[in-house]
Amino acid sequence: MEQKNPTAILLLCCPDKQGIITDITKFLTDNSGNIVYIDQYVDNVDSMLFMRIEWELAKFVIPREKISEYIHTLFAGRYDMDFNIYFSDEKPRMAIFVSKMSHCLYDLLARYKAGEWNINIPCIISNHENLRYVADQFNIPYYVWSINKDHSNKDEVEKAEMDLLKKEKITFIVLARYMQIITDKMIAAYPHHIINIHHSFLPAFIGAKPYHQAYERGVKIIGATSHYVTNELDAGPIIEQDVVRITHKDTPDTLVLKGRDLEKIVLSRAVTKHIERKILTYKNRTVIFS
Repeated sequence: MEQKNPTAILLLCCPDKQGIITDITKFLTDNSGNIVYIDQYVDNVDSMLFMRIEWELAKFVIPREKISEYIHTLFAGRYDMDFNIYFSDEKPRMAIFVSKMSHCLYDLLARYKAGEWNINIPCIISNHENLRYVADQFNIPYYVWSINKDHSNKDEVEKAEMDLLKKEKITFIVLARYMQIITDKMIAAYPHHIINIHHSFLPAFIGAKPYHQAYERGVKIIGATSHYVTNELDAGPIIEQDVVRITHKDTPDTLVLKGRDLEKIVLSRAVTKHIERKILTYKNRTVIFS
């Protein structure tokens, strides 16, 4: 459904200098752009400015296809600025990667079908057949490419996946407990556009059954972390985290249940912020706008 009052969203970061915010807001208002959201943050350690500004396009003088060119010409060089322009009526296209665990997949699809997210989900990709029934329930195409134990067909599988992502014009990827390492090639094709979820024990309790390991150590807090995928495994810019307290009364089974519930919540929060264009990455950190 076409949005009645489409807006443009400008996300930018640059070295902090006097007059940047004034110049940009003046440019928008001088061209009949009604600003509906503005938020900014200055990192005083690195002297960097981060800003998100959104304005209505209905009466904006500059055609939407020319906005990026104007921002680049007027501000990018002058302020050494990195920026991106998005439009609220252009739906992001999300691909979901899964393996055998269904809790995150169900949560994502339920939110999508409930209309919480203004997106399209053209495909679900897996290395196992196990969750095809979930995709069928939501009427979303499900693709399986099995990876050999020796990874001898890894390149072939990745090429097929990349071809599908390109065909479906995917704009970002969510790893909903996908138990395979994403290669550098795919990461390079979707920089800071692949979202992962995992337990927050890392780098402790590496490997199988982390919640059982945590139980054996008597931990009192368990958590979940969602982050963008980078070349360094499980070390990309963190988008969202949360924790829940546990006690001596908890068992390995209740730890798993609480952990999975937290994973769903944390992943959905991260996806929501990404869809809303409220995340800026700098170095290996994120700025999350409210």
